Amino acid sequence: MQADGAFEALKAVWAFEVKAEHGWVLDAAAPSTQRSVRVLARKGLVETAGRETRAELSAWEGRPVRWAVRLTAAGHDLLAYAGVRPAPTPCAPEPGQQLVELAPSQMAALRLFVGLAGQLKSPPEAGLSGQVRAAVHDRGARRWRLHLTPAQMESVAYGFWLHRLTGSVAEANRFGRDYGVLYVPDSEGTRAAVIS
Repeated sequence: MQADGAFEALKAVWAFEVKAEHGWVLDAAAPSTQRSVRVLARKGLVETAGRETRAELSAWEGRPVRWAVRLTAAGHDLLAYAGVRPAPTPCAPEPGQQLVELAPSQMAALRLFVGLAGQLKSPPEAGLSGQVRAAVHDRGARRWRLHLTPAQMESVAYGFWLHRLTGSVAEANRFGRDYGVLYVPDSEGTRAAVIS
C-alpha cells in the first residue's frame, strides 16, 4: 500500500470511528477496509480488538463481531498533523451532572452493562446508554469522559458490581475510590446501599 493509500485508509477508519457508538470500527460497518487496516496495524496507526474486546462488542451489538479496529494515538496524531482531524472540543457538564473519567477497562465493563439492558431486571438508569455512546476518549489521559447524574453514577456502580462478581474487582474499586460511589447489596440481596 502506497503512503497516499495508507493515509486515505486512515481517514476512512477515522470517519467510521466518529460514527461508532462505542469507539470501535466494526467488521459490518467497514467490510471493505479490512485489508487496508492490516497494513495500518503493522504501521502502528490502528489497534485491533483482542478476543475479550470482540466478545464485549459482540454482546453490545447482539451479533458476532469478527474484527474491530480503532485509531491509535499515533494514528490520531498523524491525522492532526496533516490537518485532517480537528481537536476534540470538550463540553462542560450540564447542571446536575458530574464529569466522570473512566479507564478503558471500566468503559468496556460499562458498555457490556449498557448493552445487556434489555435482559436485566435492574436495567441501567435512563440516559446512561446515551452518555456511554457520547463519551469522548481522551487519548492523552487514556480515559473516557462522560457527564453523569448522581442516579446514573449509582447505576454505573451497580454495573461495576455485576462485573466484580463475574470478573475483575478493579473497575468497581477504582470507581468507588475516585467518585465515592460503590454498590453494596444488603445481606438478603433485596436492596442495596450506595456508599458515598
